[in-house]
Amino acid sequence: MTKQRSFLKWPGGKLRVMAEITAMLPAGKRLIEPFVGSAVVFLNTNYPSYILNDKNQDLINIYECLAELGADFIKQCKRYFTPKYNDPDKYYLLRDKFNKTTDTQKRAALFLYLNRHSYNGLVRYNSSGGFNAPFGRYKKPYFPDKEMNFFYNKCKILAKVKFCCEDFSKILQKAKVGDVIYADPPYVPLSETAHFTSYQPNGFDLKAQHKLAAMVNKLAEKNISVLLSNHSTDFTKEIYSNATTIKEFEVQRFISCKVAERRKVKELLALFVEDKP
Repeated sequence: MTKQRSFLKWPGGKLRVMAEITAMLPAGKRLIEPFVGSAVVFLNTNYPSYILNDKNQDLINIYECLAELGADFIKQCKRYFTPKYNDPDKYYLLRDKFNKTTDTQKRAALFLYLNRHSYNGLVRYNSSGGFNAPFGRYKKPYFPDKEMNFFYNKCKILAKVKFCCEDFSKILQKAKVGDVIYADPPYVPLSETAHFTSYQPNGFDLKAQHKLAAMVNKLAEKNISVLLSNHSTDFTKEIYSNATTIKEFEVQRFISCKVAERRKVKELLALFVEDKP
């Protein structure tokens, strides 16, 4: 089966592990993603209905613009993918415009431009919420026309989709029997010195990891299935100790700026379902 790529570059994208994810995702009437990220799981599953949530407002904004406007929005985005704009001076000018504009469509179109032209595809914000990833110097950044059309068609034809930009806890409270949840939170660091909050203006600390695990346990008790992704560490295996099934595997990491640091790391999938008598 051909895997459907996201139209965005995104840290922690799940394309390479979709086979592992789909093998463990239960059937259901609706899939809820409290940390939708690149939307690869949405694009590669076939639930009748979805709730796609993320705390990154720019991410949800571009998804909403594409789902609502389709070809018109794709055309608006494409105008920035020319040799004229593949230039450091133009990049920093447009980055500044992105950080200042209040026009949601323009900001969404510029978000795609920045995402595809920034160094290593990095989406990064400073402490004030300003996008600050540097220029990438790519010869010809790819314009994801086909991927954007697939996303639009899935939203309009193949599934009922609702977008949200809320805290994960509020989204999990919407879950009902018959729903399935796939949770892909910002990962627990592999070491005490690792940084794992760089890609969002709002961090996700260990307290939040504990809160998520506690909510997942309660949802499973209500017969709502939850599948979680994270690094495989002593910490995650402890907080997911009530999982029905845990699967560990290695994944190649590509977000590091240094090629030598792009190594395989251990991840896990933890499935929580109600124990049947």
